Amino acid sequence: MLMSKTYSFLFFLLCVLNYNLYASWQQRVEYDIKINFDHENHQFSGIQTLKYFNNSRDTLNKVFFHLYFNAFQPGSMMDVRSRSLPDPDRRVMDRIFNLDDNEIGFHKFSKVQQDGKDLTYKIQGTVLEIELNKSIKPNESTVFYLEYFSQVPKQIRRSGRNNKEGIDYSMAQWFPKIAEYDRQGWHAHPYIAREFYAPWGHYNVTIEIDKGYIVGATGYLENKIEKENSFIWNFKAQNVHDFVWAADPDYIHDVIKVDSEDLELHFYYQESSDEMSKNWKRLQEETAKAFIYFNKNFGKYPYKKYSVIQAGDGGMEYPMATLITGERSYPSLLSVTLHEALHSWYQMLLGTNESYYAWMDEGFTSFVQNITQFNLFNDIYNLNEINPLEKSYERYFNFLDDNLEEPLSTHSDHFSSNRAYGVGSYTKGAIFLSQLGYIISEEILFKGLRRYFNEWKFKHPDKYDFIRIMEKESGLELDWYLDYWIGTTHRIDYSLSLINHKRKTINILIERIGLVPMPLDIEITYDDGSKSLVYIPLSIMRGEKDITNYNDFTIKKDWEWVNTEYDLELNYSDKKIIKVQIDPSTKLADIDKSNNILKIEN
Repeated sequence: MLMSKTYSFLFFLLCVLNYNLYASWQQRVEYDIKINFDHENHQFSGIQTLKYFNNSRDTLNKVFFHLYFNAFQPGSMMDVRSRSLPDPDRRVMDRIFNLDDNEIGFHKFSKVQQDGKDLTYKIQGTVLEIELNKSIKPNESTVFYLEYFSQVPKQIRRSGRNNKEGIDYSMAQWFPKIAEYDRQGWHAHPYIAREFYAPWGHYNVTIEIDKGYIVGATGYLENKIEKENSFIWNFKAQNVHDFVWAADPDYIHDVIKVDSEDLELHFYYQESSDEMSKNWKRLQEETAKAFIYFNKNFGKYPYKKYSVIQAGDGGMEYPMATLITGERSYPSLLSVTLHEALHSWYQMLLGTNESYYAWMDEGFTSFVQNITQFNLFNDIYNLNEINPLEKSYERYFNFLDDNLEEPLSTHSDHFSSNRAYGVGSYTKGAIFLSQLGYIISEEILFKGLRRYFNEWKFKHPDKYDFIRIMEKESGLELDWYLDYWIGTTHRIDYSLSLINHKRKTINILIERIGLVPMPLDIEITYDDGSKSLVYIPLSIMRGEKDITNYNDFTIKKDWEWVNTEYDLELNYSDKKIIKVQIDPSTKLADIDKSNNILKIEN
């Protein structure tokens, strides 16, 4: 019997170890890219070597590369999707459909090899499908070699030439990029609108371009070699999952050092007006101030450089850099810079699968952006002191009136409208965190966010990894919240009504009208102006949040979620109760707050 128990324990231990090993692996890449850029024809030739490390437990017989430029061709999936949506992105509309041959984007290959041998391949829209000559076994690596000729499309979405502000080149999603392979297999999604997911790796990128151009990019400038008519720019970046660059002959390039953070901030912009120049100068010191705040409150930015580059079509995040349009009012310029810089925390360093978890990227970034604007720059933004995300809640409530909501578990490209994606990912995603702070307390939320970043940076976390961090920090069970808020379109709606009012006792009926169960903070106001708190936990939380920071509070019995009604009895002696209110913080996303306040006549 003892021997049998010993073997059982060893078998269990082996299973746990195997699971942990399986759960923690991720693929790695090493890119070496050399391009020769022809700015007169907006084309370039490329030579690309990619060493690919298969750290999975699977044998790979094929691989996939993203060819993002191919989306900018009439009849592409991005084009068709834009022309069929009820609310197409105003930057896209039918613009792809109307491109001329010299305005489209493309990649054309002259060589595709693995370990020196030619490969069989097929181009399917924005995906290069490759059958391998030699399988890549677990813990093995292989080397891919590509030679290609590419054309930069007219600026439409993210990438392209000659954007609306006159920046010559916004080089995002510009090279053949290997798709991610994880526990769910390959993620070779076509480029239709959004989002991105790729393996971590090292990039060595060499760009030869006319010497009239100034280049800003991901990574560190290692070398700049002058030739007769060109410069050869060499950038290197380690532990990133993408590489972006931009070029223009009229860039002003400013650098400020943030010594306390061991960080250089680079700014590339055109001085198109006195106001533009003034705004970009002011932006520099306030961006530095923001990075200090980010590092202290949300985890340390691990690189020594970040670049804010005027380019692109609005604002888009990349490793160690962002492309933003710059001819804005100052509040808009600062806001977009804060948002894109914060993506370094909630995407560039965590690397979630944005295709499925855009709310963990855009939503978390939007939440922290609002908190930052409130704490550092509220003289500019004038956000609500009780709930800095008040406008996000209003946007969410207004959106619900149109009945367009879809679950946040929807793939980013498969939402039925751009608005459903946008309000869901950005706004409902931000409310997810704000409301989580209501459930577990704001102190625990921010502590959990720091732990989440520190434990999961460079590891591609998913929603379960995040919620487990919050469960560990709070001591509460939170899977129910994830299931309801992310997996459904159910809504929160509670009401108060008076059942009985005796001399020293009040009985209040709390009714759950919506389908989402929530713990409730009930604030009691007395005739002398004092207040107390009644807290009603959910039984499925398996505990209560810490509310000891409230001077006068009572914890009531748990609410079982199957019950739609709760009888709340309140007793008082010297002071009379004059008002009862659900959630004075306004962070509970109750869709009808008109029945959340009950005034008591005495």
